This record gives sequence, structure tokens and C-alpha cells, in this order.
Amino acid sequence: MIRRLSCHCGAVELRLTLAEPLQNATRCDCSFCRRRAAATVSVALEDLEIVKGADKLTLYTWGTGTAQHHFCSVCGIYTHHRRRSDPNYFGVNMGCLDGVNPRELSEIGWTDGVNHPSDAGSVSGNT
Repeated sequence: MIRRLSCHCGAVELRLTLAEPLQNATRCDCSFCRRRAAATVSVALEDLEIVKGADKLTLYTWGTGTAQHHFCSVCGIYTHHRRRSDPNYFGVNMGCLDGVNPRELSEIGWTDGVNHPSDAGSVSGNT
């Protein structure tokens, strides 16, 4: 099923096909994700298209640089990120999906980003 995702102000719009059901959504507790606490669900790289606002997206990355977090530069909403755990996928902010309210789903699980295997010897995680 093709879905629409947008930031709060509407400057950024994505079209995507989810790689998993909404019930598989998770939150991560790495040093960055726990501060934003957004529930995410996976999308294969080839299944996400920026329809509008590519020039409005701001990129934030650190550490290994594998995880690439995208935000609307106008309203500041996190829309999606390239996953460090599997760079062939994006995690998308469920709260930005049209017609989806994460509160209406059952309990959303957490992933252990603090102890991510690729962080051996580093101070903080980078999902």
C-alpha cells in the first residue's frame, strides 16, 4: 500500500511503501533517538520518494555517519532516517504518516540502540 508522509507545515512530502506492518513499529534508546522518542517503521530505500520539499530537508548525522536523520528546515519535524542497523532501509516517523496516530496502536516496543553492535568501544549510539 502506498502511503503519504508529510512534515507539520507541509513543506516536505514523501510517498512510500512500508516494508513492515505498523504493528512492528519501534522506538530506539540511542543517545539521539531517545531525545525525540518518535516511533518508526521501516521502508526500503527504493520504496521512498521525496515528492515535495527536497530542498527543505536538513540532514543530521554524527559518529559513524551511517545513520542520516532528515528534518524539515521550516517546522523542524523529523520525517525519516537511513537506518544504521540496516542502511538498505529508512526508518520513517509514524506520526508523519497520513491517517496514523501512534497512540492508537498497541504498545510500541523499544530497540537497544545504546548497545548497538557497531558501537563497540564508542561512547554513544547512532541509530
